[in-house]
Amino acid sequence: QVRLVESGGGLVQAGGSLTLSCTASGLTFGTYAMGWYRQAAGKEREGVACISWRGDRTTYVDSVKGRFTISRDNAKNTLSLQVNSLEPEDTAMYYCAATAQYGGGSCPQPHLPKFWGQGTQVTVSS
Repeated sequence: QVRLVESGGGLVQAGGSLTLSCTASGLTFGTYAMGWYRQAAGKEREGVACISWRGDRTTYVDSVKGRFTISRDNAKNTLSLQVNSLEPEDTAMYYCAATAQYGGGSCPQPHLPKFWGQGTQVTVSS
């Protein structure tokens, strides 16, 4: 059984930082590209950051470039997202996802990842 478990979300003031983590089990983690997606209330889910299976390619949505950093540790089956300079607009549920459809361009559309976690809430107060 595949499990992706996110952690690290919380309530933070604007300008603050968090580190989101995702621990994977039940899959060959090192063979999947991984991504962080988010969904704010009343909005569609969007890909925020993606990373290739080897970790040598990354993609960020424009709104988080320079503030968020995605990384992975294939030996520990973990995916991380360092989020800095948080803005109220970053408030959302953040999900990690495993996908085979990532070629180094934009993050795959939300219907494409094969496995999803349950999400971790990030709330940024102004």
